[in-house]
Amino acid sequence: MKYLLLKLAGPLQSWGADSRFDYRRTLPFPTQSGLWGLLLAASGDSGSQEALLARMADVPLAVATFASSSRLLRDYHMVGNGYDDRESWENLNIPKKSDGTKARGGGAKQTYREYLQDRCFAAVIGLPDDLAEKFSAALQNPVYDLYLGRKCCVPTEMIYQGLFDAEMAAWDAVRTWPKLLPEWIIRTSPAGWTPEAQLLNDIPVRFGQNRLYRDRWVVWEQFPAKDAHG
Repeated sequence: MKYLLLKLAGPLQSWGADSRFDYRRTLPFPTQSGLWGLLLAASGDSGSQEALLARMADVPLAVATFASSSRLLRDYHMVGNGYDDRESWENLNIPKKSDGTKARGGGAKQTYREYLQDRCFAAVIGLPDDLAEKFSAALQNPVYDLYLGRKCCVPTEMIYQGLFDAEMAAWDAVRTWPKLLPEWIIRTSPAGWTPEAQLLNDIPVRFGQNRLYRDRWVVWEQFPAKDAHG
Protein backbone atom coordinates (compact mmCIF):
# COMPACT_ATOMS: atom_id res chain seq x y z
CA MET A 1 0.00 0.00 0.00
CA LYS A 2 1.09 3.58 -0.73
CA TYR A 3 -0.26 6.87 0.60
CA LEU A 4 -1.45 9.64 -1.70
CA LEU A 5 -1.22 13.21 -0.37
CA LEU A 6 -3.65 15.86 -1.66
CA LYS A 7 -3.75 19.57 -0.91
CA LEU A 8 -7.24 21.04 -1.17
CA ALA A 9 -7.03 24.83 -1.12
CA GLY A 10 -9.28 27.45 -2.70
CA PRO A 11 -11.49 30.50 -2.10
CA LEU A 12 -14.60 28.28 -2.10
CA GLN A 13 -15.19 24.62 -1.26
CA SER A 14 -18.40 22.66 -0.75
CA TRP A 15 -18.58 19.05 0.45
CA GLY A 16 -22.17 17.87 0.69
CA ALA A 17 -23.18 14.69 2.50
CA ASP A 18 -26.95 15.11 2.85
CA SER A 19 -27.74 17.84 0.32
CA ARG A 20 -31.12 18.40 -1.30
CA PHE A 21 -32.00 20.61 -4.23
CA ASP A 22 -33.46 23.48 -2.21
CA TYR A 23 -30.70 23.64 0.47
CA ARG A 24 -27.26 22.32 -0.41
CA ARG A 25 -25.21 22.19 2.76
CA THR A 26 -21.52 21.52 3.20
CA LEU A 27 -19.61 19.64 5.88
CA PRO A 28 -16.63 21.46 7.46
CA PHE A 29 -14.25 18.97 5.79
CA PRO A 30 -14.03 16.98 2.52
CA THR A 31 -16.15 13.83 2.20
CA GLN A 32 -14.98 10.47 0.95
CA SER A 33 -17.47 10.61 -1.93
CA GLY A 34 -16.18 14.04 -2.94
CA LEU A 35 -12.56 12.91 -2.88
CA TRP A 36 -13.32 9.73 -4.79
CA GLY A 37 -15.18 11.80 -7.39
CA LEU A 38 -12.11 14.02 -7.74
CA LEU A 39 -9.81 11.02 -8.24
CA LEU A 40 -12.09 9.43 -10.84
CA ALA A 41 -12.44 12.74 -12.68
CA ALA A 42 -8.65 12.96 -12.88
CA SER A 43 -8.37 9.42 -14.26
CA GLY A 44 -11.34 9.78 -16.62
CA ASP A 45 -13.26 6.86 -15.06
CA SER A 46 -16.84 7.91 -15.78
CA GLY A 47 -20.08 6.02 -15.30
CA SER A 48 -21.09 3.84 -12.34
CA GLN A 49 -17.59 2.32 -11.70
CA GLU A 50 -18.96 -0.16 -9.12
CA ALA A 51 -15.97 -2.54 -9.33
CA LEU A 52 -13.42 0.25 -8.87
CA LEU A 53 -15.38 1.85 -6.02
CA ALA A 54 -15.64 -1.53 -4.28
CA ARG A 55 -11.82 -1.75 -4.21
CA MET A 56 -11.61 1.76 -2.76
CA ALA A 57 -14.48 1.54 -0.27
CA ASP A 58 -12.58 0.69 2.92
CA VAL A 59 -9.09 2.04 2.29
CA PRO A 60 -7.54 4.31 4.98
CA LEU A 61 -8.60 7.95 4.63
CA ALA A 62 -7.62 10.87 6.85
CA VAL A 63 -8.18 14.60 6.34
CA ALA A 64 -6.23 17.29 8.23
CA THR A 65 -7.67 20.72 9.01
CA PHE A 66 -5.70 23.90 9.63
CA ALA A 67 -6.22 26.84 11.95
CA SER A 68 -8.57 29.24 10.18
CA SER A 69 -10.96 32.11 10.86
CA SER A 70 -12.93 31.23 7.74
CA ARG A 71 -16.68 31.75 7.79
CA LEU A 72 -19.47 29.88 6.05
CA LEU A 73 -20.96 31.49 2.94
CA ARG A 74 -24.66 30.96 2.22
CA ASP A 75 -25.50 31.83 -1.36
CA TYR A 76 -29.07 32.51 -2.49
CA HIS A 77 -30.09 31.36 -5.99
CA MET A 78 -33.14 31.66 -8.21
CA VAL A 79 -32.96 28.82 -10.74
CA GLY A 80 -34.94 28.72 -13.97
CA ASN A 81 -36.41 32.22 -13.65
CA GLY A 82 -37.06 34.49 -16.65
CA TYR A 83 -36.55 31.92 -19.39
CA ASP A 84 -38.82 31.74 -22.44
CA ASP A 85 -39.99 28.16 -22.92
CA ARG A 86 -40.73 28.95 -26.59
CA GLU A 87 -37.01 29.31 -27.24
CA SER A 88 -35.41 25.88 -27.35
CA TRP A 89 -32.08 26.92 -25.80
CA GLU A 90 -33.77 28.85 -22.96
CA ASN A 91 -36.21 26.01 -22.34
CA LEU A 92 -33.24 23.77 -21.49
CA ASN A 93 -32.49 25.97 -18.45
CA ILE A 94 -35.93 25.53 -16.85
CA PRO A 95 -35.97 22.84 -14.12
CA LYS A 96 -38.19 19.89 -15.03
CA LYS A 97 -39.35 16.62 -13.56
CA SER A 98 -37.83 13.30 -14.56
CA ASP A 99 -40.48 12.83 -17.27
CA GLY A 100 -39.52 16.14 -18.89
CA THR A 101 -42.60 18.10 -17.86
CA LYS A 102 -42.53 21.29 -15.83
CA ALA A 103 -42.65 21.16 -12.07
CA ARG A 104 -45.91 22.15 -10.43
CA GLY A 105 -46.01 25.85 -9.68
CA GLY A 106 -43.78 26.87 -12.57
CA GLY A 107 -40.14 26.48 -13.48
CA ALA A 108 -38.50 29.01 -11.15
CA LYS A 109 -37.07 27.54 -7.93
CA GLN A 110 -35.16 29.15 -5.08
CA THR A 111 -32.15 27.39 -3.58
CA TYR A 112 -29.57 28.06 -0.89
CA ARG A 113 -26.00 26.78 -1.20
CA GLU A 114 -23.29 26.67 1.44
CA TYR A 115 -19.57 27.14 0.84
CA LEU A 116 -16.43 27.07 2.97
CA GLN A 117 -14.39 30.22 2.35
CA ASP A 118 -10.59 30.39 2.07
CA ARG A 119 -9.95 26.96 3.53
CA CYS A 120 -7.19 24.42 3.09
CA PHE A 121 -7.21 20.68 3.85
CA ALA A 122 -4.69 17.86 3.51
CA ALA A 123 -6.03 14.44 2.55
CA VAL A 124 -3.96 11.27 2.97
CA ILE A 125 -5.40 8.24 1.17
CA GLY A 126 -3.99 4.73 1.49
CA LEU A 127 -4.36 2.75 -1.74
CA PRO A 128 -3.10 -0.53 -3.24
CA ASP A 129 0.06 0.10 -5.23
CA ASP A 130 -1.58 -0.12 -8.66
CA LEU A 131 -4.36 2.34 -7.78
CA ALA A 132 -1.92 4.68 -6.03
CA GLU A 133 0.26 4.84 -9.14
CA LYS A 134 -2.80 5.23 -11.37
CA PHE A 135 -4.22 8.21 -9.47
CA SER A 136 -0.79 9.74 -8.88
CA ALA A 137 -0.25 9.96 -12.64
CA ALA A 138 -3.84 11.06 -13.28
CA LEU A 139 -3.73 13.98 -10.82
CA GLN A 140 -0.64 15.32 -12.58
CA ASN A 141 -2.33 15.08 -15.99
CA PRO A 142 -6.11 14.98 -15.35
CA VAL A 143 -8.62 13.93 -17.99
CA TYR A 144 -11.40 16.18 -16.64
CA ASP A 145 -11.22 19.47 -14.75
CA LEU A 146 -10.81 19.12 -10.98
CA TYR A 147 -12.98 20.97 -8.47
CA LEU A 148 -13.31 21.15 -4.69
CA GLY A 149 -16.80 19.72 -4.37
CA ARG A 150 -18.64 21.79 -7.00
CA LYS A 151 -17.75 23.19 -10.40
CA CYS A 152 -17.57 26.75 -9.08
CA CYS A 153 -14.98 25.68 -6.46
CA VAL A 154 -11.68 25.94 -8.32
CA PRO A 155 -8.43 24.90 -6.56
CA THR A 156 -5.76 27.58 -6.26
CA GLU A 157 -2.83 25.21 -5.71
CA MET A 158 -1.63 21.89 -7.10
CA ILE A 159 -3.82 19.16 -5.62
CA TYR A 160 -1.26 16.38 -5.99
CA GLN A 161 1.45 16.62 -3.33
CA GLY A 162 3.22 13.28 -3.63
CA LEU A 163 3.13 9.54 -3.03
CA PHE A 164 4.57 8.04 0.17
CA ASP A 165 5.36 4.60 1.56
CA ALA A 166 3.94 5.43 5.02
CA GLU A 167 1.16 7.64 6.35
CA MET A 168 3.47 9.46 8.79
CA ALA A 169 5.80 10.37 5.92
CA ALA A 170 2.86 12.14 4.27
CA TRP A 171 2.06 14.05 7.49
CA ASP A 172 5.73 15.05 7.77
CA ALA A 173 5.40 16.59 4.31
CA VAL A 174 2.28 18.48 5.44
CA ARG A 175 4.27 20.07 8.29
CA THR A 176 6.52 21.75 5.73
CA TRP A 177 3.65 23.64 4.08
CA PRO A 178 4.26 27.36 4.77
CA LYS A 179 1.92 29.47 6.91
CA LEU A 180 -0.32 26.50 7.77
CA LEU A 181 -0.76 25.14 11.29
CA PRO A 182 -2.25 21.62 11.39
CA GLU A 183 -5.02 21.25 13.98
CA TRP A 184 -7.14 18.12 13.62
CA ILE A 185 -7.33 14.90 11.65
CA ILE A 186 -10.70 13.45 10.68
CA ARG A 187 -10.24 9.77 9.88
CA THR A 188 -12.39 6.76 9.16
CA SER A 189 -12.92 5.06 12.52
CA PRO A 190 -11.05 1.72 12.49
CA ALA A 191 -13.38 0.45 15.22
CA GLY A 192 -16.57 1.53 13.47
CA TRP A 193 -19.02 3.01 15.96
CA THR A 194 -17.68 4.61 19.13
CA PRO A 195 -19.34 7.16 21.44
CA GLU A 196 -17.20 9.91 19.86
CA ALA A 197 -17.75 8.88 16.24
CA GLN A 198 -19.81 10.80 13.67
CA LEU A 199 -21.90 8.96 11.09
CA LEU A 200 -21.66 9.97 7.43
CA ASN A 201 -23.34 8.48 4.39
CA ASP A 202 -20.44 9.18 2.04
CA ILE A 203 -18.90 5.90 0.83
CA PRO A 204 -19.84 5.72 -2.86
CA VAL A 205 -21.03 2.32 -4.00
CA ARG A 206 -22.14 3.50 -7.43
CA PHE A 207 -21.67 6.76 -9.33
CA GLY A 208 -23.56 7.81 -12.44
CA GLN A 209 -27.23 8.60 -12.83
CA ASN A 210 -28.41 6.24 -10.06
CA ARG A 211 -25.93 6.99 -7.30
CA LEU A 212 -25.71 4.83 -4.20
CA TYR A 213 -23.80 5.39 -0.94
CA ARG A 214 -23.24 3.56 2.34
CA ASP A 215 -22.36 4.72 5.84
CA ARG A 216 -18.97 5.52 7.37
CA TRP A 217 -18.03 6.38 10.96
CA VAL A 218 -15.39 9.09 11.40
CA VAL A 219 -13.49 10.30 14.47
CA TRP A 220 -11.58 13.52 15.22
CA GLU A 221 -7.98 13.33 16.48
CA GLN A 222 -5.39 15.95 17.32
CA PHE A 223 -2.73 16.30 14.66
CA PRO A 224 0.18 14.06 15.76
CA ALA A 225 3.32 15.61 17.20
CA LYS A 226 6.40 15.36 15.03
CA ASP A 227 8.06 12.77 17.26
CA ALA A 228 4.88 10.71 17.78
CA HIS A 229 6.30 7.92 15.61
CA GLY A 230 9.75 7.92 17.18
